[in-house]
Amino acid sequence: MGDSIASNLFTLGFAYQQGLIPLDAASIEQAIRLNGQAVKMNLEAFLWGRRAAHDLAAVEKIVGPRETKIDETLDEMVARREAFLASYQDQAYAAQYTEFVAMVRQREAEISPKSNDLTRAVARYLFKLMAYKDEYEVARLYTDGGFDAELGKRFKGGKLTFHLAPPLLAKTDPVTGVPRKMAFGPWMKRAFTILAWLKFLRGTAFDPFGRTRERRRERALIGEYKSVVQELLAALTPKTIALAAEIASIPEQIRGYGHVKERHLRVAKERESELLDAFRTGKAKMPAALAAE
Repeated sequence: MGDSIASNLFTLGFAYQQGLIPLDAASIEQAIRLNGQAVKMNLEAFLWGRRAAHDLAAVEKIVGPRETKIDETLDEMVARREAFLASYQDQAYAAQYTEFVAMVRQREAEISPKSNDLTRAVARYLFKLMAYKDEYEVARLYTDGGFDAELGKRFKGGKLTFHLAPPLLAKTDPVTGVPRKMAFGPWMKRAFTILAWLKFLRGTAFDPFGRTRERRRERALIGEYKSVVQELLAALTPKTIALAAEIASIPEQIRGYGHVKERHLRVAKERESELLDAFRTGKAKMPAALAAE
């Protein structure tokens, strides 16, 4: 489809074909037309979702073979994320990440030489928290060449329109209570180039975006996560490594942006509190994944 947003209608089509949507296909298709946004793409995505539910193997054959996923070693995982964070901010920021992961790795090796479950969890989810997608990162990703290269593979010509909800400009929808997106033309690419260069302002007193509630919360999450991991390391035993790794993986549940992310964050923090209580009291239950084995 050339656009990841098509996954929404693809999923709807899949669910419809499974009998999970109590509507007629014609009604859904009419709603897509009435919405007036990317009608052709959304109708096709809905249809391909139905086809996938009917004969997934046939759809996969048409789409092409999946890329074979090769398991990374721990060193490869850390190195790849370190390089990303250096581009995201700078080498000093990336070093904060690698040094913390190295500290966790050393402590886990002392407790259980054959285990790296906790280290892998920290390597994955500390990175996720440190690489939060703010305005500077959106600008960098649009201007580092990757976006243009991918666009060139799929389309020829055309005009770009960016739909954004800038925290300092977007108005709040009176019904939903969330910021309304605004449309910006191709000139936004030039603005992105300047904004990407200004990433050195991130987190400083001169960061115009850093004062928003969402950005302050994202920065705070990094410190909170490190504090939790340090607490886990201080009381770590061979028997609690699995639970510690589960606690360190809590950021996996923090998804989306804006109000969606905030909702997921509340659920994640509640789960973290439950698991930490089990860790601290010694009433730890074996994680479900391990119990199943």
